[in-house]
Amino acid sequence: MNVELRHLRAFAAIGDQGTITGAAAALRISQPALSRTLDQLERRLGARLVERTTRSLALTEAGTRLLARTRRVLAQVDDALAEVTAGPRELRVGFAWAALGRHTVPLLRGWRDARPDTEARMLRLDDPETALRHGGIDVAFVRSPHKPDPDLASVDLYREPRVAAVPEDHPFASAPGVRLVELADRPVVFCAAACSSSAALWPVGQRPATIDVANTDEWLTAIATGDAVGVTASATAHSHPHPAVRYVPITDGGSVAVRIVWPRAATHPATDAFREHARALLADLG
Repeated sequence: MNVELRHLRAFAAIGDQGTITGAAAALRISQPALSRTLDQLERRLGARLVERTTRSLALTEAGTRLLARTRRVLAQVDDALAEVTAGPRELRVGFAWAALGRHTVPLLRGWRDARPDTEARMLRLDDPETALRHGGIDVAFVRSPHKPDPDLASVDLYREPRVAAVPEDHPFASAPGVRLVELADRPVVFCAAACSSSAALWPVGQRPATIDVANTDEWLTAIATGDAVGVTASATAHSHPHPAVRYVPITDGGSVAVRIVWPRAATHPATDAFREHARALLADLG
């Protein structure tokens, strides 16, 4: 088909930026030049990838499929070229919220001792699974519900109980435990980057008011100031202590599965070894 890397880079920029104008600026080329490159790619593939009007741009179904693979291909090419001069790169490990809590440091220290040739670099991301699909990271720890995915594989490592996060002057701040119904008289704050809990934990008709925030700092501030309480996995208490927030076990909150996720087409040669290292460390946690 005589498709070149410049065609793929142009198409990826259009998909990432959402406009010809933005993509041309990102690539530092003119808009007419970018349009011609896209036209060449579509002709050589014999498929329409982008629907364009004077006011909007949208990927076709074929374009959406190609974009996901293009991002991974370009990431692999860039990695290969970088390794020529800099040597093998680090293993990029993504997480959205609390990584593995108290198990994070033992995991990384154990990996460093076992594989001193391959550094594991932790990266906090709002959406690690999308980053895996795009080739931005190589493996991720997540607490999102498992869904069948043709591009990603995963395995459960262990389960964490849920805890409540309450302000230091809350009646339950020093309690040995609390039930969900006892939390429902105040708004409950949820963070977009942590999808391990939601208002669906409460029965319909008994669900509390909710507040949505974008990140950990906003979540902790809403709780510390008494505007809301939080529900989260127990690793948060280890990874995100706060002087004005107390974490209390929820006796009927159930537990959250902590999973390790990786691309079915691995983006780093140490992916399998790192996954098995994590499984061996956490095998006794259930």
